[in-house]
This record gives sequence, C-alpha cells and structure tokens, in this order.
Amino acid sequence: MDSTRVTEQPTSFERPQPGVDPADPRGAFLRSPAPAAGTGAALPAQGRSGGEPPAPGAATPGGPAPDATDGPASEHSQPGAGPDAEPDAHRPRPAPDGIPVQPADGQGRVDRAPGGAERRTGQVTRPGRPTPMRRDGDRLRFVGAATRRIARGIDLDEIVMGLCRATVPTFSDAILVYLRDPLPVGDERPTGPLVLRLRRTDRIPAERDTEGGGFMPIAPPEQPSELDSVGEELCTVRPGSALAEVLRGVRPVFTDAPAARAALPELLGEEGAAAVPDGQRAVLAPLRGRRRVIGAALFLRRPERIPFEADDLLVAAQLATHSALGIDKAVLYGREAYIADELQRTMLPETLPRCTGVRLASRYLPAAETARVGGDWYDAIPLPGSRVALVVGDVMGHSMTSAAIMGQLRTTAQTLAGLDLPPQEVLHHLDEQAQRLGVDRMATCLYAVYDPVAHRITVANAGHPPPVLLHLGGRAEVLRVPAGAPIGVGGVDFEAVELEAPAGATLLLYTDGLVESRLRDVWTGIEQLREKLAATAQLTGPDHPPPLEALCDEVLDMLGPGDRDDDIALLAARFDGIAPSDVAYWFLEPEDAAPGRARRLARRQLSRWGMDELSDSVELLVSEVVTNAVRYASRPVTLRLLRTDVLRCEVGDDVPQLPRLRQARATDEGGRGLYLVNRLARRWGATRLSTGKVVWFELNHG
Repeated sequence: MDSTRVTEQPTSFERPQPGVDPADPRGAFLRSPAPAAGTGAALPAQGRSGGEPPAPGAATPGGPAPDATDGPASEHSQPGAGPDAEPDAHRPRPAPDGIPVQPADGQGRVDRAPGGAERRTGQVTRPGRPTPMRRDGDRLRFVGAATRRIARGIDLDEIVMGLCRATVPTFSDAILVYLRDPLPVGDERPTGPLVLRLRRTDRIPAERDTEGGGFMPIAPPEQPSELDSVGEELCTVRPGSALAEVLRGVRPVFTDAPAARAALPELLGEEGAAAVPDGQRAVLAPLRGRRRVIGAALFLRRPERIPFEADDLLVAAQLATHSALGIDKAVLYGREAYIADELQRTMLPETLPRCTGVRLASRYLPAAETARVGGDWYDAIPLPGSRVALVVGDVMGHSMTSAAIMGQLRTTAQTLAGLDLPPQEVLHHLDEQAQRLGVDRMATCLYAVYDPVAHRITVANAGHPPPVLLHLGGRAEVLRVPAGAPIGVGGVDFEAVELEAPAGATLLLYTDGLVESRLRDVWTGIEQLREKLAATAQLTGPDHPPPLEALCDEVLDMLGPGDRDDDIALLAARFDGIAPSDVAYWFLEPEDAAPGRARRLARRQLSRWGMDELSDSVELLVSEVVTNAVRYASRPVTLRLLRTDVLRCEVGDDVPQLPRLRQARATDEGGRGLYLVNRLARRWGATRLSTGKVVWFELNHG
C-alpha cells in the first residue's frame, strides 16, 4: 500500500507530558510513547480532531516501523534513539513509501495521498531557532509583561515610556511613538487638521528589559545604524492621504504593504522613509483610544535581525490598544488634576499682603498626589489701624465638596473681617453660614487679630489646634486659647483671649495634618512641633529669629513617611510691631477749628521725625480729610500718624457712611477733597468699623 509519511508540527493545545520540557526542539517525539525494542508494536494513527498526532519513529498504518539508524534530517528526530544508533543520525532517509522528505522551507505544505486525502505537513524550523510552540508561549509572556508595564503608568510620559522600554530591544530594535497634538480630552471634538507629533523614540536602551520573557532578545549594535535617522518631529495628516487611510484602518500593518509604504514618507519624511528596513521588519500600528485615533507607533527591526511574523501583528495590536487606552485615561486624569490644582489655587490666597509691622509666610501641601484638593485654608486680611487678621481653617475631608465649602467659608471670613468684627463674632457668623450650607458641614477655624501698635493679639478658636509662639530668645510656647466647638455645630458661644505679641516673636498657625497622623496623636505632634521650633531657633542664636521661609521648610521636614494622611496649611507671622516713637495720636473735637489744629499737629510731628519735605502735602491732605469728618461727626475725631517704610495718616469718626470719589463740577464749591487725596497720595482707602469708619492715605518718604 502506497502511503505518505507525515511530519506533524506540535500545536499549542497539546498536553505536556510529565518529565518532558515543552521547549525542547525535538518537539512531539519526546511526548509520544516509544514502541518496545524489537516488538514492532505501533500506535494507531489519530485523526486531527481526536488525540495526539502520530509521533515520529512510530509505525503508521500500511508501513513498517522506521529504523532508528535512519532518521530524517529534521529537528523532530531524536539523535541516539536506540542503543545501536549510528553517529550520522541526521542523514536523510526515505519515507515508508519511498518518497524522500523535502527540505523544510519554513511554511506548512499540503500533500495529497493516494485516494485524494489531504495531509498537511507541519512547519519545520531551522536548527537553533525556537519552535513555534515555544515562540507562541514567549509571545504570550512578553505581551503580559509589557501590558503590565504600560498599565503601571499614571501619566502620559510614564505610559509612553513604559511602551518604549517594554518594546526595545525585546520586540523591536527601535520604536517611534507619535501622538496627536494637542491630545483631545474626553468627549472634546478636535478642531483643525490632524497633527501628529513625535512624542518619544527609543533605539538603543540603557539597560536590558528583564520583563520581556526572553522573546527574541538581541544585543544592541555597537555602531549606529540607519534607524538613528528615522523620524520627523511633526507630521500633518492630510484627509484622504495614504497615512490617513492606514490610521483609519486601526489594525497594525507591515510597512511592505503598498498602503503603508506610501504612508511612510508622510509620517517620517522622505529620508526617514528611505531608512526603514525592507521586508517585514517594520510594523505601523495606529493608536486608537476610546473614540478616535490619537497617534501611531512604528516598530522597527534591523536588517540583520529576523523579520516580523504574522503573529507579531497581534502583539503590536495588543501593545497599541493598551497604550492608547492608557494614554486616554492619563489625559483625562491630567485634566482632572489640572482642574483640582486650579480650584485649590483660586481658593487659597495667590500672594500674602504686605502689612505694616508684620511679615508673613505660608505653605500648603495636599494629602497626596491623587487628592490635590482639600478643605484646609489660610488667609491674612489687612484691617484698619495697621492691624491684620490671621485665619487658618480646616473643612472635613479632602474632596471637591470640601474645597467648595472651604471657599465659601473663606469668602465669608473676608467679608466679616472687612466689617472689623471682633474675632468671636466672626466665628459666630461663620458657624451660622456653615449651617446654612447644609447638614454635616463641619470645620475648625482659628481667627486672630494682631495690632502692631499695641503689640497685642486677640485670638478666638473653634475646635482648632492651638497656635505656637516662638519667642525671640528661642523659647517655643503653645498658647492657651479656648478650645471651642467646631464650626457647624450651632448654638455655641465662642470666646476670645487677648495675649502679648512681643516684637521679634513668630506665631505659627497650622492645621491638624501637620501634627496628627496614624502614627501619633494631636498632642504628641504639637509637642514635637514645639521642640522643632525651639531647635531651629537655636541655630540662629538668641538675638536673631530664624528666617520665615526657612522656618516653614524646617517645620515641614518634621513630617515622616507615614505622616501625610491629611492636607496641611501653614501660616507663619513674624511680629515686628511699630515702636511707640513712630506713632503719633490725637483726639480732635468736631468743630470748625479742628482742620487748622490738625495741620499744626501734623507739621510739628513731621518736623520731629525729620520729614519736613512732606509737610505741605500732608497738611493739605489732612485738612481735607478732617474737614469731611467733622462735618458729620458727633463725637471726637481721631488723627494718627505712623512712620514705617511709608508715612501713613488715619482719620477716624463715628459716621459709618464711606466717602466716594466723584468728579466735582466747575461751579461746585466743594467735593474736591478726595480728588486731591487720590492725586497726591501713594494709596488711600476707607474702612468701615463697628463704631464708624477710618479714612487713610499713605505717602512715600525718603
């Protein structure tokens, strides 16, 4: 009976046999039971759908068992299969029907047996190359490791770098990643032409990828190759062009295809397209996100390396899909992070004001990179009489809702401070506002008012950690202030306490994220903060307080790895004060002679300070402001001069209506006082008090 001997290729669904390495190049021969020597017994042939394929060396129906000394020149033969095997085990031998086995060309072939039955010959690989089973397993391991590496990225650069590092040199010798510029976010519909920008290119890595599973690794070349010249920085995709058609197709393609070969000059330029290796050594993979194509990746192999195979297109498709979806999510995350940063930045003061007699510094740290917004805030609000209100608060949680509530409470606090209410009254109105915002809108707050002339500070507290005062000599003191209930509880009275604020001292206001964590309680953290301030002050000596900015940095350095459970707001105030010799204060009766008396008092004081060059301007402006005050006042008018880096004049009365600047007509006898103030003064303003108002102006002095 004439029959054709078939060499079967092991398939991926074969079950591994105990004690047999599935990666052994001898293939299925080791996985098939050998017949007993000398018995001539053979296993019956199995169909393609049932059981294992016939093993080499076993008898087939209609033919005797082959001699072990005459093995075929194939990887599937087993050298030395029998005790009498001859040394030349790779000598070609005929099949049982006398037809010699043809040399393998790397592709499967269909032979026709007598009777018309088709038999498919398997792929026979060259010696030294991995079998398809091993290569398929390596592909799966490589794809798994590469996708894990890509998925670890949280921002755009990390994802693109993960794709490049996972690909080179394990899968390709070079990769070029092009992304849309600008990248659309979410449901945004891009406007204008499709522009691709070269985001990253990797050619010769600094270190080998250890996660690639050994999928065809190759050492980097010692000399530069033509791949180094591949790539254009910017590419505009014209509608209907070859590149547009390839990107619309979504699936990866070999660049030897006519459409892809026509698209390369548009993507890489003429010189770059000429440097792309011939044959199936380049794969162009579109990167498609959830809704649209967002870029393309070009995988390249050098001419001396084996080309890509058809299954490598599936690998490229997996890499492109995971990368595109990761980029899509990274862009969305970046937009959310940007919105969160902008929200937090607008909720907090952009810059701290420059107030007379006090220097300020601040810090804010979010709880984590993934929670950029929170409910902590700080503020410094200038008040009449050169005073300044210092505020720090903490809304429960660190989310968008907490930040929104914080913004409302901060705005309310600024409005109440503008009314010059006592600190306890400010907290009372904040409590009412929190209750109007909704249930469970809880917050802590500390509100303090510093007077640089009196060298005093008034503090009211609503469930917030107490401030720490660092004295000039280096002693750090935790101030004893009433604890109070948090804002939002309702029906609670708040108390205020007035304390000394000596010149050179530093007041530190903070939120509980600085002193409380899972590893320590609040009071332990406060004690550590006090010790840290004292230790920092010793470095500069007893007569020189530490710089504010450096002090804030030192305070934040006390945070350990497990201490960032909450966001942190920090406000430091250095009390310089105003010396009594730089302050002049008088009471003026509301009568017609008051403006003349005010001019004489101001001239005399300026002469004592050696500022006679300002006498004319100050006399004119003081006369106009005092005249407006005594016209409507029923109680004595106050006049105060303060000498700091500027000369400041303040006139107070008991009339709450604020003056308004207006343009006087030519026939009007009055109405030009504030116009003169506006033209001659460096700055001026009016602030309403609980007992009336204060009109002030400032002049520069040499």
